[in-house]
Amino acid sequence: MSYAIIGFGKIGHALAEAFGRNGIEVSVATTRDPESFAADAAAIGPTIIPKKLADAIKADIIFLAVRFAQHPDVAKALPTWQGKTIIDVTNAYGLPPEELGGQPSSKFVAQAFTDGRLVKGFNHLAAAVLAQDPAIHGGRRVVFLASDDDGAAAEIGVLAENLGFAPIKLGGLSEGGLLVQARGNSWGQLIFKDLVKFDG
Repeated sequence: MSYAIIGFGKIGHALAEAFGRNGIEVSVATTRDPESFAADAAAIGPTIIPKKLADAIKADIIFLAVRFAQHPDVAKALPTWQGKTIIDVTNAYGLPPEELGGQPSSKFVAQAFTDGRLVKGFNHLAAAVLAQDPAIHGGRRVVFLASDDDGAAAEIGVLAENLGFAPIKLGGLSEGGLLVQARGNSWGQLIFKDLVKFDG
C-alpha cells in the first residue's frame, strides 16, 4: 500500500510528522517543484519523500490536505480516481452552504474525485494538536472517520491505528460527515474536540 499527502502546509506537515514518527514512507506534493520543500520534508525524516503532484497521485491512499478551494485543481490531475482512496482533510471555512448545494462539504469534494473512494477524516483537530504524538495520558488521541464506503473507512481505520491514533467511525458522509465539518461560519459538534481513547 502506498501513501501520499497532497498539500504541505500546517496540516500536511502534521500528517507527515505522524508518518515520520512511525517510519512509514509517504510521498508529499504541492503544486510547487519538490525541490522547494525538500529540506522541510528531510527535516521530518527519511520516510517523507517530496514528489511532483503527477507522481504523488500514483499512490493508493491520498490525503487531501490543501485549502478547500483548491480541491478541484487536485481532482483534475487524473481523469478517474478509480481504485484510490482519498482522505478529505479539508474544511470549507467561510464558504456558504448554498455554494455546496446544501450538501456536506465532504460529499461536494467526493463528486470532484470521479470514481474514487472518499473518507472524511483527520480534519477535526487543529494542526498543532494533530502534529503531536497521539500516545497521550496512557491512551490514544481519537480521529473521526466518515465515509459512504465501509471498506474504505475500514482501510483508513487500520492506517490511523498504524499511525498511533484511535479511529472512531461515524457512519456515512451525510450523517457522520456533518459532525466533523466546518463550513460557512458554523462547524459540526465534533470539530476541534481533542479526545483520548483508553483501551481496557
